[in-house]
Amino acid sequence: MNVNPSTEVIRLLAVDVGAGTQDILVYESDRKPENCFKLVLPSQTQIVAGRIRAATEAKRPVCLVGHTMGGGASSEAIEQHLMAGFPVFATSAAAATIHNRIDRVRALGVVIDEAPPDDAIEVQLGDLDLGALERALSEFGITMPRKVAVAVQDHGFRPGAGNNEVRFEYLQSLLNSGGGLESMVLLSAPSGMTRMEAVLRQCPPDSIVMDTGTAAVLGALGDPEVAHHASGTGAILVNVGNMHTFATLIRGDRMYGLFEHHTGGITSEIIDTLVRRLRDGSLDATSFAASFDGHGAAIHPDYEIDGPFEFVAITGPNRSIARDLGYHEAAPFGDMMLTGAFGLVEGCLRKSEKAADRRLSILSR
Repeated sequence: MNVNPSTEVIRLLAVDVGAGTQDILVYESDRKPENCFKLVLPSQTQIVAGRIRAATEAKRPVCLVGHTMGGGASSEAIEQHLMAGFPVFATSAAAATIHNRIDRVRALGVVIDEAPPDDAIEVQLGDLDLGALERALSEFGITMPRKVAVAVQDHGFRPGAGNNEVRFEYLQSLLNSGGGLESMVLLSAPSGMTRMEAVLRQCPPDSIVMDTGTAAVLGALGDPEVAHHASGTGAILVNVGNMHTFATLIRGDRMYGLFEHHTGGITSEIIDTLVRRLRDGSLDATSFAASFDGHGAAIHPDYEIDGPFEFVAITGPNRSIARDLGYHEAAPFGDMMLTGAFGLVEGCLRKSEKAADRRLSILSR
């Protein structure tokens, strides 16, 4: 990446929110990406779970306040607190972390109350804690950037529909709209994407949000080998995260197809099968639902003309599951864990009117 020293320095905080970790990059355009400051910390759902477990050990009621966030560890800790016989109170916004339907939350034993009792331990929910990050950075003399970009995996909510159904409709819409990578960089949350909405409410104005899967796609293009193939004959990118495995067909600045599977139920053999079927264009929503456990699969009809893409790259904290398959292990700017964060920076720069000579990706354009 070449930076003109006479241009204004761009500073950006990129936070890729996962189930296990939140991967953080303080991007400064006058530094090489390898020299930008980075943090890999427990995700907020893990932090919240720890605070709830501490309340359980103390035999105290808890009060959930703040924003809708990702569940997983935090929701499990809430259920364990209730099973131990201790009360849980929640504001309506915080309760949506457990389930979007308030009646389902009440059925678990959670009391919905905007003004909970004084003796309850207050637990702040939210996928971000910008105050804590600002304090941590300041201890090392780093000023918090004014612009923020965040990636989360949002299942979404629509009355009468299942969360997986809503999420896959969103993923399908990415292909239906042409699959352009820049269209996946969002200044506002799509309809029904409640987690993205909550994240943007926690961010300064003009922040961006992305899906974690699409952020990983953009970030992987910072690997020279991936960029070479994606800009030429096309590439298959597989991100094996802690909770979900997301794979895409990419050529140039376009996504032609995808699938998303639960990492907990995946094996090397399943990845191999899914990648082969994605490559040959035989993977679709119906066959995927019949044979595999996941959110879905889709391929744009144009892939029949422009495919197949042979090269496969893999990234993500659980990429070792597929190591025996011989795929290229992508490490943009030498750091696999920051793939999504690099993608957020690239996405943010692509949205900037002044970004022409400052794009992070080394993909040939």
